[in-house]
Amino acid sequence: MDLLEYIELVFTDYTLRTITLGTAILGAVTGMLGSFAVLRKQSLLGDAISHAALPGIAIAFLITGAKDTNTLLLGALVSGLIGTFWIRGIIKKTHLKSDTALGLILSLFFGFGMLLLTFIQKQPNANQAGLDKYLFGQAATLVESDVWLMTMVTGLCVIVLLLFWKEFKILLFDADYTKTLGFNTKTIDILITSFIVLAIVLGLQTVGVVLMSAMLLAPAAAARQWTNSLAKMVFLAAIFGAFSGVFGTAVSASQNNLSTGPVIVLVAAVFVIISFVFSPSRGLLFKQIRFIKNRRDLELNKTLAFMHQIAETHEDISHPHTIKILNNFQGYTKGTLQKLVDKGFVTLEGNMWSMTKKGYSTAANLYNQQTNDDE
Repeated sequence: MDLLEYIELVFTDYTLRTITLGTAILGAVTGMLGSFAVLRKQSLLGDAISHAALPGIAIAFLITGAKDTNTLLLGALVSGLIGTFWIRGIIKKTHLKSDTALGLILSLFFGFGMLLLTFIQKQPNANQAGLDKYLFGQAATLVESDVWLMTMVTGLCVIVLLLFWKEFKILLFDADYTKTLGFNTKTIDILITSFIVLAIVLGLQTVGVVLMSAMLLAPAAAARQWTNSLAKMVFLAAIFGAFSGVFGTAVSASQNNLSTGPVIVLVAAVFVIISFVFSPSRGLLFKQIRFIKNRRDLELNKTLAFMHQIAETHEDISHPHTIKILNNFQGYTKGTLQKLVDKGFVTLEGNMWSMTKKGYSTAANLYNQQTNDDE
């Protein structure tokens, strides 16, 4: 299937259109909310909440005896919120750190959820349950009503972000200052966390309990590499998340026996890798380029300073000196000397070099700057 055929199918095939829209919307909302989790250094929060939602799915099925998606997701939402508030309570009431509390709730709820799933599998109607799809997700089960629900939640999320943007931003970077301004930090924190829980629960059907945290964090982690602005980061995370959903669905649809959820996560991981490598400000490639450039500039300045010391031994700074004298300097190379010539700092005639007024002035400024820094 080529690109044109896929685009045509998106508009003509109900199932593919529904899955594509659903995964794109899910990626956008999780990307937006994941930005706050990443910046608050709560990377494990998504993992803990998604795993904490599993018992709610199982309990909802045991109570109703039906696998209605909305009912199961409601159970997941309640269970996820309970797990979230337990995490907050453990951190507040004990001396345990947040990562310990997150890991504890994750293990406890996931273990309890797996126990309930095992119990359900032994029941007479186990074959009709199909609850195992919530472990790794099954995007093919998305229907139009699910997409509308995701759309409404995303719209509500955007509205809340716009209304409380200032409060969210201040709390994110300085919680103590937020309190001095009279804002209720507890309410704001609960509001952010509740929307994160809601977004995670919506994604369980598509991506699953195990991989949902990656869907929450990967777009935000990728976006963080490209900007220092919160607004731009949230926007980029939404774009990366949406593209991950669309591209992941396209790859899954073009190949047989490829589960959509894991492919979406892999595409999101590709965005992260590309961002880590090619981001102009934080990317590994550009960091290495800047490192090499800075090292070369340092070698150039050291060589110029050494030549300045030699030039000062004569009243005439343009007095020629043999190149051999530079061999005593560890940082000297022929390439460095040629760069100094190209910059007009020195002149070269045969095996003799002379410092120009421009080079002498530049070297003197470097010396004075270094002296001031030492003081």
